[in-house]
Amino acid sequence: MRGRHRAADLRSNGFVALAAGMILPLVAIGAVYGGYRAMSTSGCSGTVRLSVATSPEIAPAIKDAAARWLKTEPRVDNECVAVDVTPVASAEVAAAIAGEHGVDIPSLGQADGKTQVPQVWIPDSSMWLQRMRAAREDLVPQATPSLARSPIVLAVPEPTAKSLGWLENKLSWKQVLQQIVGDTRITPGIVDPNRDAVGVSTLVAMASVRDQFGPEGDSLTVGAVKSLMAGKSEQSSGLIARFPRDADPRTLSTAVTLAPLSEQALHAYNAGGPAVPLIAVYPDPAPIALDFPFTAMPRLSPNRAAAAEQLRSVLTGSEFRNLLAAHHLRANDGSVGAGMTLGPSAASGGGVTPVPDPAVINKALQMWVEITQPSRMLAVVDTSSAMKASVPSAGGLTKGQVAVQAAQGGLDLFPDSWSVGLWSFSAGHHELVPIGPLSTQRDQLRGAIAGLKPDTKAGSGLYDTIFAAYETVQQGWDPGRGNSVVVITGGRNNNPGGISLDSLVSSLQKVEKPNQPVQIIIIGVGSEVNQAELQKIVDATGGAVFIAPDPSKIGEIFMRALALDDGR
Repeated sequence: MRGRHRAADLRSNGFVALAAGMILPLVAIGAVYGGYRAMSTSGCSGTVRLSVATSPEIAPAIKDAAARWLKTEPRVDNECVAVDVTPVASAEVAAAIAGEHGVDIPSLGQADGKTQVPQVWIPDSSMWLQRMRAAREDLVPQATPSLARSPIVLAVPEPTAKSLGWLENKLSWKQVLQQIVGDTRITPGIVDPNRDAVGVSTLVAMASVRDQFGPEGDSLTVGAVKSLMAGKSEQSSGLIARFPRDADPRTLSTAVTLAPLSEQALHAYNAGGPAVPLIAVYPDPAPIALDFPFTAMPRLSPNRAAAAEQLRSVLTGSEFRNLLAAHHLRANDGSVGAGMTLGPSAASGGGVTPVPDPAVINKALQMWVEITQPSRMLAVVDTSSAMKASVPSAGGLTKGQVAVQAAQGGLDLFPDSWSVGLWSFSAGHHELVPIGPLSTQRDQLRGAIAGLKPDTKAGSGLYDTIFAAYETVQQGWDPGRGNSVVVITGGRNNNPGGISLDSLVSSLQKVEKPNQPVQIIIIGVGSEVNQAELQKIVDATGGAVFIAPDPSKIGEIFMRALALDDGR
């Protein structure tokens, strides 16, 4: 009773008016630092509060639409609806959701400890949802309708675009990649694809056309990814800050002159009136556009789920389209609201490209890791008599010649940050080049590989060699790199005095150190290799077996194989 009298006294002496005067500024402060908060207030039996975490690009439009909706005083079972809208990077929300459930999203990293898991999440791309479904299917719902669209473009400073003849041309990815690799006027940049949907979309597009380039596809794609990696930024703001601030040739020579951005980011940049505007180049085929999926998180209470559905329903139609246009975003069907103008080449960016399966996204991200992350590798090449045999599917080349092409092709793809050594083996093994940095011994390795020749009489000590190579890599294990043994062989173990398959597997299991993983990757050349036997070896330590009868596929197989090199 005492508490009730105290409450009555506070209401009668004007405390409510004073409290209101204090609360309004606090809400305003929250709008600046914590997002936007609004609610319907009159005649309600309670409050249904929705926390909405949204990608910063679309956050202003969501806030405006929510404010207009809440003026109509929506209810759920006579409870008022309150909405808290917070702009937050999609990667941070994804990490927070994964962390809450104890799930690992490959290469994403840990949550920042500040971002809260919302009731409604609007990331910039459905690719985030696909990555999460790949980790655990029930982390996010299946029904996630898109609210807006922003195509992915290649942003090029106007002077550079003019010099390249890119102002109006429709460019294929092959043309773009050739320019990135071979044109000194281009200094590319990208935001780390592991934490940025624009970067992922770019890699997916590059990977999808890689096989169309013929034999040069691997070297062209790898060269372009290396160049993008050299200009990598951790955040989009850091990348955008590196565009040229004036058209002086010296400035252009040191600034970023090509980078994948969302169409929204490019228009927002140009709206600021920079001295050097950016030109949007729309490559063909178009990368997957940002689509801002409305994601009502699983396991919401019935009232919260109902409130979320009501909110989603108001984020459609012409009025919302115009709100999107005010912030340089297209509607979810690619159409444009009032006040948003696009260049003559922009129509090609308006199509809707389906979001790929998680496997496609993971493959593209693996390509990034394969090419950009440093590794420590011992390459072991078979020179036994079995390598004299020809490979019918390789145009009459011998297995030895295929093996040399494989090793040379792999060497050309590896960046200078890697450490690589080379052994050959027949009845016994021989160190040709010790494991060391490619930056200083690439030519030595190239010469040693060129000199590999089959021993016309020697058998194959495959099992003994694999064990010796494994121990060598293990002894110099580097915690900052992936550590691996890559074996190229064209036959089966043929060494009567050597260890057996069972002994090899048992020995590997005994010396294996779980906290110092070493992958064994075996590339078999021709049909005579026994894949089942080789699989038993890699099952003991981790790794994979690949059969490569066609030398034109060697580069792809090398990069696929080394994607397994994740023991960092």
